[in-house]
Amino acid sequence: MEKKVLKIIEKYDLINKNDKLILGVSGGPDSICMLDILDKIKKDKILDFEIIVAHVNHLIREEAKDDENYVKEFCRKRDIKFYSKSIDILKIGNIRKVGTEEAGRDERYKYFNQLMKETNSNKIAIAHNKNDNIETIIMHILRGSGISGLKGIEPKNNQYIRPLIECTREEIEKYCEINNLKPRIDKTNFENIYTRNKIRNIVLPYIKKEFNPNIIETIDRLSKLVKEEDEYIKKQVEKIYTEIMVEEKIENENLKRPKEIILDLKKFNSQEKVIKSRIILYTITRIFGNSKGIEQIHVEDIIKLCSNNIGNKYLTPNKNIKILVKSGQIHFINQQNKK
Repeated sequence: MEKKVLKIIEKYDLINKNDKLILGVSGGPDSICMLDILDKIKKDKILDFEIIVAHVNHLIREEAKDDENYVKEFCRKRDIKFYSKSIDILKIGNIRKVGTEEAGRDERYKYFNQLMKETNSNKIAIAHNKNDNIETIIMHILRGSGISGLKGIEPKNNQYIRPLIECTREEIEKYCEINNLKPRIDKTNFENIYTRNKIRNIVLPYIKKEFNPNIIETIDRLSKLVKEEDEYIKKQVEKIYTEIMVEEKIENENLKRPKEIILDLKKFNSQEKVIKSRIILYTITRIFGNSKGIEQIHVEDIIKLCSNNIGNKYLTPNKNIKILVKSGQIHFINQQNKK
């Protein structure tokens, strides 16, 4: 298993010399397996890097404090720096009007990023595995995702790395058993109240039994093919963007992202629809860092607005962005913090 993880690290260039990693560790099989393997790789001096462990207590389950103590003791025995934070996820979910799953994920990542700055770390390791990736792809399909949703979870995404992304849950559980790690088991994983749990406990077992016993590997191959094709399209989009971009307005030199981006309307309209869609999402991502909150229906509306070529017309897909068409140009305007 250590050799397999090393191959994943090398394949995707996840860890480099002198990296300082924050490991998100819940105490479950996946994260404990990741922690144990990376600690071995480090101590065997196969790679030269540092490890810090971060744990978030969601204050939802009665066993949450036991989980925290387990991870803390695990780190103490191995002389690994341990950080933890308790967050009332139920309260935050109610305030934000989102599910506990989404609230928990957002708060974990927020804490990891905060800790990364405080400890001068440069990467955050998350213990997503191959099964997680397949479950995510199925969730995206059920929600009507486009091609990008079929890519699943990336092995490397900015500061986030996933050293177990090509390991199956069965391999991870076997590793924990062989090495007597005795990870904590979250009983809510067996409750079919969340979409992911239903896919994990009902949908995939049914597909395995009735249609394809190798469904995990089958979807994984699909994911890899999609990634290759998506990378090619992405390069074409970046090239076309430079050709049709008129101006990127940056109001503050200290801010890397532009406040407004202007595209040439005629050149935009001359593109194929698939490229238009990608250009829109790429432009919005350049402004905000992501295209969260922009659905396919918004993309379709923006394409329609541009094709009508009527001056001084605009759309506001959400409160943060305004798309204005005027004088032969398309203006993507950041409206965050607008008074």
